[in-house]
Amino acid sequence: MSTSTWTTDALTTERLTLRPWQVDDAQAALDVYGHAEVTRWLSPDMDRVPDLAAMRLLLQQWSAEGARFPAPAGRWAVQRNSDDRVVGGAVLLPLPPGNEDLEIGWQLRPDAWGNGYATETTYALARWAFSQNVHEIFAVVRPGNVRAAATVRKNGMHWVGETTKYFGVELQVFRLRTADLDPAAPTALRPPGGD
Repeated sequence: MSTSTWTTDALTTERLTLRPWQVDDAQAALDVYGHAEVTRWLSPDMDRVPDLAAMRLLLQQWSAEGARFPAPAGRWAVQRNSDDRVVGGAVLLPLPPGNEDLEIGWQLRPDAWGNGYATETTYALARWAFSQNVHEIFAVVRPGNVRAAATVRKNGMHWVGETTKYFGVELQVFRLRTADLDPAAPTALRPPGGD
């Protein structure tokens, strides 16, 4: 099978490279999206990817979709620089309805949790988006996903409320604007009951 990629720019941080997914990444992607503890938090709903063939098909679908995305939207494999191992995926995607709001998100394999990769990924994607004349980005977090809510707050995102507007499910919405990346910016608001 030939390797196919789409035109998402690679982004590099101190420890990570966010690069376009390739169909040949199917096993590495399955190591992320084959875990129910990863996919249960995704919006829109996504079942655990059951096998390598299904993962290849999904990567091909993402490639076809990605070809239609205007910059800065895209999907990236999150690769650790120290060993070139893919430890997750990341997205900047238009949110329905209307595709006016841009969602930032990440998914990491469970054995990569707790290393700050999600925070580093979020910061890299936000800086990329803001360099492309985007003025605000959103994270949508399912209630109960404490790890994701903590990560977006670490990056200065502000809780703005809950809605069923996106994907028809109750989601907490966090917003980040360019000035929020400034370390001197006030601490992000927390949702009701948040820590």
